[in-house]
Amino acid sequence: MGRKKLKIKTIENEKQKHVTFSRRCSGLIKKAHELSVLCDRKVVLLMFDSKDACHLVISNSGLT
Repeated sequence: MGRKKLKIKTIENEKQKHVTFSRRCSGLIKKAHELSVLCDRKVVLLMFDSKDACHLVISNSGLT
């Protein structure tokens, strides 16, 4: 039996938003790296946090 689907909605609590962003951010970076390795392609991940700070991740796995 699988997991129950969760309804996606905006998080109202600012502290909880920050915690969720931080936690999900590392997961997204890992997935971007995996995609880069699997497909032998460069992957660019651009994210902005609540303070409009830019988080840029460029994977270059397998590239010369």
